[in-house]
Amino acid sequence: MSRAVGDPNTCVLIADADSGRTLYRYNTATTCAREFAACDQPGTRTLKTLLDATVKDRQARTLSCNTQADASRGVGWASGPIAGTSYVYAAMMEGDRAFPGRMMADRLETAFRRAKVSKAP
Repeated sequence: MSRAVGDPNTCVLIADADSGRTLYRYNTATTCAREFAACDQPGTRTLKTLLDATVKDRQARTLSCNTQADASRGVGWASGPIAGTSYVYAAMMEGDRAFPGRMMADRLETAFRRAKVSKAP
């Protein structure tokens, strides 16, 4: 994961879509529990709430927005099913060089294929 989207302010969670059980976490519990702007609605969210929504509807999401009024920092959110599996993921990156959600999703999809987590051709 580090090479795909690694950054001290990045978290990736993978869960079983059938049970909702978290199977893998990249980064610390503290980093993964932080709240940032939701980007698609008023208020904030945590990565766990994004993961729970993705477990429920198995829909891909790629979101990005500023976390500072002067646009000096931003947050990117990405989530969706992992191709060919019963797993879903959710990822978040915040900072002055945070990737947009779509870029995170692309990088993670490649990382999942390389790691043979994804069953995509």
